[in-house]
Amino acid sequence: MITIGLTTFSEHPSLIHENRKLRLTEYSAHFPVVELDTPFYAVPKIEVIQHWQQQVSDNFQFVLKANQVMTLHDQGSEDPIDNQQRLVVFNDYKRAVAPLMAAHQLKSVLFQFPPYFSRGVAAIEYLRRIHTFMAGYPISVEFRNPSWYGPEITRDVAGYLKELGMSLVAVDEPHTTNMGVPFEPIVTSDELCILRLHGRNVKGWSERSKDWRSQRTLYRYSTDELQDFANTVQKLAQQTKEVCVIFNNNSGGDAADNALELQKMLGISFNGLSPLQMDLF
Repeated sequence: MITIGLTTFSEHPSLIHENRKLRLTEYSAHFPVVELDTPFYAVPKIEVIQHWQQQVSDNFQFVLKANQVMTLHDQGSEDPIDNQQRLVVFNDYKRAVAPLMAAHQLKSVLFQFPPYFSRGVAAIEYLRRIHTFMAGYPISVEFRNPSWYGPEITRDVAGYLKELGMSLVAVDEPHTTNMGVPFEPIVTSDELCILRLHGRNVKGWSERSKDWRSQRTLYRYSTDELQDFANTVQKLAQQTKEVCVIFNNNSGGDAADNALELQKMLGISFNGLSPLQMDLF
């Protein structure tokens, strides 16, 4: 099975041909999955997640980012928390997403680690701790430090994640000697493989101006580039139950259009979507 989705649901006006933010009910009429980063900043209340569920069909699914404490982002701050506090956040997170787990609507908890999370004994052990803390939950892992990649290293890392039952996210982003990670589409889970496509805007990715967040994903994939992804996805789909492609290249509003084009290339349709909202007046 192949699924396609976008990051956030509100910032894709081309889906409704109106210049306004979308409602989740409108987004879920087009795609069967969405990635949300709000849990990264604060563990959501159960009521918030239940409200999401009320706006989508029963088979719609969510990729939710792990909270920043769970991915050790606090280690780069002046006031990191202790392990007991970290465990509290893990437990709070699991309680929050319990409604999604019960309804089989949690596609994955995405652990997007910071660039300073480099390969080493401590990091490898922390992955095993996540496996213990999150037993029974679908976990995907995105590394942003190049130490996790290399001719022999990637194979060993993939083997370790397979042992833990975690999906290694394949990331498409600007990649040079000094920044980014390579695109390594490798299946490490029998259940799921995720591709996250950020675009290839090298200048926007490398600069750190005050509006860098609005520039780094300013990119529109060409038809040829999308065809390469389509070929890759079809190969991966033979190795796992599901390949999920998430487009994050949306600084210029290109994610939805690229996603629909890839869907057409793959010749796939999504069943059980929310009904399209028709404005008759």
